Amino acid sequence: MQYWLVKSEPETYSWNELVRDGRTDWTGVRNYAARLHLKAMRTGDKVFVYHSGDSKSVVGIARVTKAAFPDPTADEEGWVAVELVPLAALKTPVTLAQVKATAALKDIALIRQGRLSVQPLKPAEFSRIRQLGGD
Repeated sequence: MQYWLVKSEPETYSWNELVRDGRTDWTGVRNYAARLHLKAMRTGDKVFVYHSGDSKSVVGIARVTKAAFPDPTADEEGWVAVELVPLAALKTPVTLAQVKATAALKDIALIRQGRLSVQPLKPAEFSRIRQLGGD
């Protein structure tokens, strides 16, 4: 199993909307590095949902239920999406400030490559963020 973090502006698509919908196709990614990460996702992988914008926090855990497939929102070939289902909200959202203040997370892409919308996480990083979120 691999671990990931995906970002979304809560005004565009929020954790609460994912919970309400029960599943979603994670579409609209138009960054080449992020596309490589989407292509590497496998069914069963766990994914943090991060709200960018004003809240800047990890808010929930989702699971990949369908690996990369052609993104139906793309105008050109090669862009992909994955299907996600919500698993659980974090008891307490983990803010970007908390992540930055945690030594074990100093090397994650959320800090190093802040604009990247799909990011890999090491198992220990995923576990530490879950702990910070009260899990």
